[in-house]
Amino acid sequence: MWQAGGVAVAARVEHVGSLLRPRFLHDARAGLAVGELTPARFKAEEDRAVREVVALQEVRGGVVLLVDGASFVLPMSLARIAEVAGGRLHRVPEPGAVVAGPVIVDSRRAGPGCLFAAFVGERTDGHEFAADAVALGAVGVLASRPVEAPAVVVADVRAALGALAAWTVRTVTGTTRVGVTGSSGKTSTKDLLGQVLSRLGRTVTTMGSQNNEIGVPLTVLGAAPGTEYLVLEMGARGVGHLAYLTGLVPLDVALVLNVGAAHAGEFGSREATAQAKGELVEALGLDGAAVLNADDALVAGMSARTKAPVTYFGRSATADVRAVDVRLDEQGRPGFQLVTPAGRAPVQLRLLGEHQVSNSLAAAAAAHTLGMTAEQIADALSAAVATSGSRMQRHERPDGVTVVDDAYNANPDSVAAALRALAAMGAGRRTVAVIGEMRELGAQSAAQHRAVGDLAAGLGVDVVIGVGGEEAAQVVAGATAKEATAHLTADPTTAVGLLDGLLVPGDLVLVKASQSAGLQALVRDLLARVPSQ
Repeated sequence: MWQAGGVAVAARVEHVGSLLRPRFLHDARAGLAVGELTPARFKAEEDRAVREVVALQEVRGGVVLLVDGASFVLPMSLARIAEVAGGRLHRVPEPGAVVAGPVIVDSRRAGPGCLFAAFVGERTDGHEFAADAVALGAVGVLASRPVEAPAVVVADVRAALGALAAWTVRTVTGTTRVGVTGSSGKTSTKDLLGQVLSRLGRTVTTMGSQNNEIGVPLTVLGAAPGTEYLVLEMGARGVGHLAYLTGLVPLDVALVLNVGAAHAGEFGSREATAQAKGELVEALGLDGAAVLNADDALVAGMSARTKAPVTYFGRSATADVRAVDVRLDEQGRPGFQLVTPAGRAPVQLRLLGEHQVSNSLAAAAAAHTLGMTAEQIADALSAAVATSGSRMQRHERPDGVTVVDDAYNANPDSVAAALRALAAMGAGRRTVAVIGEMRELGAQSAAQHRAVGDLAAGLGVDVVIGVGGEEAAQVVAGATAKEATAHLTADPTTAVGLLDGLLVPGDLVLVKASQSAGLQALVRDLLARVPSQ
């Protein structure tokens, strides 16, 4: 519910369609009308009411129900959006029309009360779908040129989203903002930390891997008033990117996981990558908290670049938050003793792979800086599950074949971690690694792909299947050089055909690649080959 003049209200709307016009204020508990909510009155109440609106969850019978639990943008009139974003109104008959739903970038997901942000992509132009979005209920469009729909026209839609996010940060008070970056493990760590902090209060996390200059503002805009913790995954493709994001969203806690070979084609070297990733902690003030990996020298060295106190995590004995007695169970799930300055407690993860220990320690260190005890953190970590798809997700086929889907993203470090997890899980079983291309490795690409095949063979993986072109051929070459069984397939469809004739009950299959390699479709086809029980 939200407050207007001290009365808890829901807003009755005149039309559920292209424009949402709040018509009357009602006492949500007694059903009593307390006055007409005209655009002018909404403008007057907006600054005060916006801080109490939790979310637009559903529209039924013409009543907009504002209730806890959903994640939607703060209600703003189109006129206020234009003011904040530095734009002008176009074809807007009612400047006071209220956006009370989410900001969306896919017109097919438009619904009552939302704002459609029209981007020009490589294959499609969102502006061409502006009218469709409004027909589905969008109040208006954030556009970079006039469209055949009510719109706020701005010079740059991306910059306008950033301006709206920065306004939201200034408006919604009482939220602790945590940023997570690194070459690998960002999404898993963000998901873990979100589940841990949810034990303290209402927490919003980045959906999936929406970690760029579009995704971060969208996450911020989805953080309703009352959000106590905002966990933001932040990515960088070059120097200055994280400085931009932290300029929009000042952080209270900055967490840097690692500096690896990911994006070497963009940064050129690990040292250049570290320079960019370190911008996250540079943005902190004296009252902030930096959380750094003691096991990565380039990350640990970022302590010299921040004014904030530093908490170190890792396997090193010098780390403030560390793991001892690490072990893997028969399903490849790690357990360990969590050690913090405030005490220790046992952790048994539900996630697959020893690399999740480092991700868990990072989340634990951030939670420790926010006041959680070792017992609270350990309990939350032990209950945490994978919430983003295609990240070491285990599927059991009825015929006894196990498929581990890790096909969302890949770089040399994450592939090595996945292969080690496969080897640990495969005791007494035949193991099969299906490896697709790792992108953005630049001049190192051939050598890094060959090293993957070499590592798979060295770990004792029984069968290696490369999927794709020259990079996949390098994976196969690396495996066969160590006399491992290896096959090269041109595409996911061919690979599925090979696996159909290869797999037998009891086999354990890992599928790993960058998302653009298309191996998520291979996983779906592989699982669909046997009817579900």
